[in-house]
Amino acid sequence: MNQYTFSGTHRNVILGAIVLGVLCMILTWIGDDQYHTRFWSNFLQNSVFFTMISAMALFFSAACITAYAGWHTTFKRIWEAYSMFLAVGLVLLLILGAGLYMHWHHLYHWADEASVASDKVLKGKSSFLNKGWYTIGTLVFVGLWFFLASRLRGLSLAEDKDGDSSFSHHHSMRKYAAITLPIIGFTSAALIWQWVMSVDAHWYSTLFAWYSSASAFVSMIALTILLIIFLKSKGLYSEVNANHIHDLGKYLFAISVFWTYLWFSQFMLIWYANIGEETIYFKERYNNYPALFFLNLGINFLVPFFILMRNDTKRKFGSVSFVAIVVLLGHWLDYFLMIKPGVLITKNHVTGHGHEAHGAEGGHGAAEAAGHAAEHVSVAVSGFSYPGLLEIGTFIGFLGLFLFVALTVLSRAALVPKNDPYLHESLHHHVI
Repeated sequence: MNQYTFSGTHRNVILGAIVLGVLCMILTWIGDDQYHTRFWSNFLQNSVFFTMISAMALFFSAACITAYAGWHTTFKRIWEAYSMFLAVGLVLLLILGAGLYMHWHHLYHWADEASVASDKVLKGKSSFLNKGWYTIGTLVFVGLWFFLASRLRGLSLAEDKDGDSSFSHHHSMRKYAAITLPIIGFTSAALIWQWVMSVDAHWYSTLFAWYSSASAFVSMIALTILLIIFLKSKGLYSEVNANHIHDLGKYLFAISVFWTYLWFSQFMLIWYANIGEETIYFKERYNNYPALFFLNLGINFLVPFFILMRNDTKRKFGSVSFVAIVVLLGHWLDYFLMIKPGVLITKNHVTGHGHEAHGAEGGHGAAEAAGHAAEHVSVAVSGFSYPGLLEIGTFIGFLGLFLFVALTVLSRAALVPKNDPYLHESLHHHVI
């Protein structure tokens, strides 16, 4: 059987997950502060996390096409389906952009005009960190990603329908794929700086775009493994065998190690230089979120490293599934740690609690003030110091939304592309 049917049972389970997420968001809103900071920070975290997973699916698919790779052909429809979530992600992120203008949220300290006017650092970054760049950049760049994803998927489906030995559709796909790679490579960095890194507005890191993209990439691989194994359990994807899972397991292992390399490089260089403007990011997380800080590293490095180090483990569906689940949750926690501490500082600044972390005139002054503001987490705050049940429920809801889009798209075409020039290679793919 080469066609997925989005059955009533599957649909009801996923809709149940979405309803749970909506309920958790409503409860978060009701019990939140006057600016609904917990609600909007949860919205930001999950919107960016799943949009970046979608973008990484498009990026990796384009990389495989450009590299003349064929091993992934049997299940490439999954990455095409994931990339279609970009349309939903665009809407979610534009809601955040509209919130800057309508004052629905106060997630970003740079969005407060009075603070920018009295802050030398924020004023220096204001040509990039502003409402216009945030909203228009999101609209243009994510809109462009979705256009490219739609073109690649459209050509792939057209090849299935009327492809011939000339493989003209695939030649066109290579052109679009070659365009897609640099566009996502450069624009994703600019967007992740605005969406996530600017939550800590005084801080910056040239490694941050690589770090956050690697986190999203390995999450995409984990979600791919889980969906393939699920579909195989339903009698689908008989063409996908242990060799394909083995290769996906290698990516899960390798990118987890690469993410750790980026984590250590960013931390070590900032620690060694000991410059106030740079250390504030890690000082805040190390001092006030030590459990999450080390748990993040342990989950996302030690678990995949020790379990997937053995070659045969990557062929065992149970072991790979376990690691994929842990890694997916672990990198969601990674995005939690990227966003929540800075949001909490901004919240305390806006509400007048604690010290004004960002009101100093100079760079070192801002860093020193931020260091004092770091004292604000003396008591654990659910939803900020650690993910509460509402955060977990919201994650399940967004995951349900992501899978609803992906499975709907997946059900509209054959799972295995019959006219792809690399199908034969993928069907007979074997690794030692």
